[in-house]
Amino acid sequence: MDAVTSSTSAAPSRAATAANAVAANQNETALSSDFETFLRMLSVQMQNQDPLNPQDSTEFATQLAQFSTVEQQTLTNTLLTNLGSQLNAMGLSGLTNWVGMDARVNAPAHFSGAPIEVVPNANAQADKAYLVVKNANGAEVQRFTIDPKADTLDWSGVDNSGKPFANGLYSFETESYAKDELLDTVSADVYARVTEARTGTDGVVLIAPGGVEFASDKVLSLRQPS
Repeated sequence: MDAVTSSTSAAPSRAATAANAVAANQNETALSSDFETFLRMLSVQMQNQDPLNPQDSTEFATQLAQFSTVEQQTLTNTLLTNLGSQLNAMGLSGLTNWVGMDARVNAPAHFSGAPIEVVPNANAQADKAYLVVKNANGAEVQRFTIDPKADTLDWSGVDNSGKPFANGLYSFETESYAKDELLDTVSADVYARVTEARTGTDGVVLIAPGGVEFASDKVLSLRQPS
């Protein structure tokens, strides 16, 4: 199932937002109550001061200024808390743009019976090229000739005898040749369907079938599913 999560999940994020709102309301209520109490105490103090030795008015002003400073700090903290909750919600909303898209990425692909679309990245000077298929352990399991000018190709996941490969992770490399001389060996890209997007300490992480993970900044292109 497609999903969009934060570093924990969407549901906890909503719960955290609600908790922040409750805490903010409690802070504002407590602050209002404390301010009223402070004013009453200040009034009583002024009414009961010694008329022959009245308290310096600057002391009252200082107390009021100190309380006002605390009030402003509390309100600022409440504002920042609410702003942080809103930004978090906006960030999760943006993640939905990734889910369900086909991402071109240089990463292993999970084979489960359906063909995998591969971008060979063959050398432009090549007159011959081979696609090399490796399993999750890095062992070569297949190689076959491909058109060096091909933009993409479908790997069917079937060996030379027609037997399907086992389900699992596979990676691809392209060997390019010119006049039977090896030019280079490069990693081939694959198109993978994004099933989940989540935020973490290192940014946005995308999940593809089979649990393949890759950072969003590793995505070379995006397209709508064909």
